[in-house]
Amino acid sequence: MDKKEQKKTRSTNVMPHNIEAEQAVLAACIMDNEIAYSILNDISKDDFYSNANKTIFEAMQNLLKKNIVIDLVTLADELELEGVFGDVGGIEYITNLTNVLPSTANYNTYLEIVKRDSSFRTIIKSCNDIIENTYEADDKSKAIEFAEHSIFEIGKTQEQTQLQHISGPAGEVINKFDMLSKNKNGIRGIPTGFKDFDEVTNGLQNSNLIFLAARPGVGKTSFAMNIITNVAIKQKKKCAVFNLEMSALEITQRAICSVASVSMSKALKGNLDSEEWKSLWEANKKLSDADIYIDDSPLNTPMSILGKCRRLKREKGLDLVMIDYLQLMTSGKKKDSENRQNEVSQMTRELKVAARELNIPILVLSQLSRAPDQRKGDHKPQLSDLRESGSIEQDADIVLFIYKPEMYNDVTSEDEPGICTLSIAKHRNGESKDIKLRWIGEYTTFVDKDIIPKTRVVADRIKVIDDNAYGDIPPEEEEANNMDELKDLFTSDPEDDN
Repeated sequence: MDKKEQKKTRSTNVMPHNIEAEQAVLAACIMDNEIAYSILNDISKDDFYSNANKTIFEAMQNLLKKNIVIDLVTLADELELEGVFGDVGGIEYITNLTNVLPSTANYNTYLEIVKRDSSFRTIIKSCNDIIENTYEADDKSKAIEFAEHSIFEIGKTQEQTQLQHISGPAGEVINKFDMLSKNKNGIRGIPTGFKDFDEVTNGLQNSNLIFLAARPGVGKTSFAMNIITNVAIKQKKKCAVFNLEMSALEITQRAICSVASVSMSKALKGNLDSEEWKSLWEANKKLSDADIYIDDSPLNTPMSILGKCRRLKREKGLDLVMIDYLQLMTSGKKKDSENRQNEVSQMTRELKVAARELNIPILVLSQLSRAPDQRKGDHKPQLSDLRESGSIEQDADIVLFIYKPEMYNDVTSEDEPGICTLSIAKHRNGESKDIKLRWIGEYTTFVDKDIIPKTRVVADRIKVIDDNAYGDIPPEEEEANNMDELKDLFTSDPEDDN
């Protein structure tokens, strides 16, 4: 079909198609059964525009299932048995198929034309569905989500995986191991800024779904935000934060105080000296220059988060997502008789699919049941303590627990004040291990255990500075007239950490 014919097709509202290409594909199947096996596994009957060609293609599939060679005689017999021989044009139409194609040499070209026009028809249909749904919609968000999902489904139908020989991925594995052997200290994933954790996990890996769980007040939000700020500031990665409980302002004030090593309690009371204001402004500049995007809608669902991440990745790029937290989320679908556990299972599966589609790590925060509080002697979290769903353990690539012995008076003589445990309870691609971290509660900050906070006296008080967490602090003083703008961030009392 030439360009003039294509324009004519569009102008008369006929769906894109090429009957000659469809006939050539069917003819190739009749002329060469080896080609037929390839073609019949590559497309479906719905890729054909002509109803007659759809019927003939389906009859060919039936013959292959019966291990019968496809030729003019067997094909005509199969169509007769199905009672559709006359509907496709009888023996004349089938015989003419072989006259359409003098050689099978270019069958791939004809096959691609059929697949192309099928894709065009699918796009047009989806766009019509979007238009119709938009006319009938009364909710903007649902209309946008329907449109995004429809377009996403088009892409999914075009992605067909095929069996491949193991030699292909085996070669990639050897190359990967070779690169690691030449750079044993290299981190293959995204470094989190926590040395021991990165050593065990090799950094946050693309497509991984990572769950971080703890009892309320232990600091899971703080730890997750420490990772986000480390990754965004030091690694220059693009991060998205979805918080269903705290506002963007609350999240930002935590982040600024943590990066600045300034007490948030003092900041909220307005009791800061000039050195602390300088640290806050330096932290503010670092965060403003970093690529961190915050969404504080309490109505986010896995599908709405995926839609927003798709747009962000397309427009700005995206390397890491953090969601706080799972139990506050709903699937966004009508519940009917489903219980909450089934809904959480559905959401964890959708988040795993999202991590794979976006090809980035997704860090999801989760609550634990009260079981650790109720146990005697051993309050350390276990996988069975994950709240509401065993699917978390099933779908997660990594499950992390934060455990503070001081909360339960489980401290031993070897423990230092402020030392807590980050437990890697599940690690699909590595070992499970307990890692010690140091908690600096005043700044809602975790650091590696071996980092001993440095102190210096400023205005007759002691200020703890972690020089290793965020790099060197630039010496520039920000002008005093900017301070009023920053003070606006600190307008509410801090809530208990999740």
